Amino acid sequence: MKLRYILGTFISSSLLTLGGCSLDYDPLDTYSDVTEGMNDGESVVFKDKAAVASHMQTIYNQMRDRQEHWYMDLLLIAESHADNAYAGTTGAEVVPFETNGIEGSNSVIQRDWERYLEDVARANKLICNIDDVRDNSLTTAERESYKAQAKIFRAMVYFDMVRLWGNVPVITTVAGDITSDTIGEIYDEYFPEQNTELEVYQQIEEDLLDAVKSAPDNNRADKTLFTKSVARTLLAKVYAEKPLRDYDKVIQYCNEVEADGFDLVNDFRDLFGMNDENNDARERNTVESILEAQFFSGSGNWCSWMFGKDLLDPNYSFSWAKWVTPSRDLVRAYQSENDEIRLNESVVYYKCSWSNYYPANNYAFMYKCRSGVSSIIKYRFDDVLLLKAEAMIMKDNPDLAGAADIIDRVRTRVGLAKLDATTKATKERMLDALLKERRLELAFEGQRWFDLVRLDKVEEVMNAVYAKDSGRLPQVYLFDETSYLLPIPQALIDQNPKLEQNPGY
Repeated sequence: MKLRYILGTFISSSLLTLGGCSLDYDPLDTYSDVTEGMNDGESVVFKDKAAVASHMQTIYNQMRDRQEHWYMDLLLIAESHADNAYAGTTGAEVVPFETNGIEGSNSVIQRDWERYLEDVARANKLICNIDDVRDNSLTTAERESYKAQAKIFRAMVYFDMVRLWGNVPVITTVAGDITSDTIGEIYDEYFPEQNTELEVYQQIEEDLLDAVKSAPDNNRADKTLFTKSVARTLLAKVYAEKPLRDYDKVIQYCNEVEADGFDLVNDFRDLFGMNDENNDARERNTVESILEAQFFSGSGNWCSWMFGKDLLDPNYSFSWAKWVTPSRDLVRAYQSENDEIRLNESVVYYKCSWSNYYPANNYAFMYKCRSGVSSIIKYRFDDVLLLKAEAMIMKDNPDLAGAADIIDRVRTRVGLAKLDATTKATKERMLDALLKERRLELAFEGQRWFDLVRLDKVEEVMNAVYAKDSGRLPQVYLFDETSYLLPIPQALIDQNPKLEQNPGY
């Protein structure tokens, strides 16, 4: 049996390489599943420039066509596992994120682990093989650009993974074929052990520092590309995390992103709204968007009906409870600030046929993905701007006035008053103001849980919210120091004894 190219990266260079799969795989008898044929008697992975470009497009397509792990599930974790949202449904795979009852058998985390590592394998295939392409029309500059884009993609994947699980296998090669002759020497490639959290971050850092040299420049007309600006954004976010924390570098890379031409849009509604005819996105490629997945009529952002109504076809698939239901605690946070603009762009109320968390005639839904033509914004400048404010507050010599200026810039955009003198007077109050502003600005964009983890606020915030939010399901376990990471999928531990479960699970 042969697994042809359609499954090549999925099986032979991915799952089997990634430490969670069976060895039930027939040896190959001609050339590898990940190759495209022979060249002068040698197998080649990419036969020419067109093949490289095609594979690069396959990588980009992951941003559009396989949204479950990097968007849909990430929102479940970042919003429903935090105080921004309830799980939304009664499904056994999603409710534990709301109740803090997640176990290693959870199907969502297994799907995500496997799909993230499939993405790593796709990146590795290009990074490891592009220099062997024998096509003189593929210039050195193009090779380096393709490689840089793949490294940014790999860094994105590992950044999500390390924040979710901590110690994960760092894989930067493509494993050889398994045969009776080679199984002993390549077994470790198929069943790798975990690297430490620090080692994962160091690999991300290495990829990004290398990629920023050769990746495409920011293209103001096309924010779907893995550009230098995406690399700089990720570097700013990486240096804010504990293993590599360096607030001066956070500020440096935030400044570099701004120097690339990014700014806040004047009207917050341009980011997620629909046009006046309600048949297309209001804006794409805004000055605030750093990386987004775009969808057009006929292509379909299907995640819209996972969270609420698809405004292009409001009755489509609107007969069952949706994921990531906005919490009363979040709504109150908006109302306490009289923040009507961001509330109305983040939360919408419809009549529906279920009443899991709200009355069926006035039910709350997440509103930042509202149609089949809505873009999914992975990174935007306001996240970067507020991260800079965080670094200014948290560094050894805080710049509270500078941080306040940034927060005020964000607040005045939506018509809110600037921070008062009492708030600006102390580091602790400024940090609280920063966290609140990030919550209101970035709700339902996959940030809240990671903000709480990064700033050691999980226990303080999450163990209190169940008592003050009457809509939440009962808490299963208290949050503690072992709650900051998710469990490693148990099925993959069973298949790869080198994987160790995270403490507390």
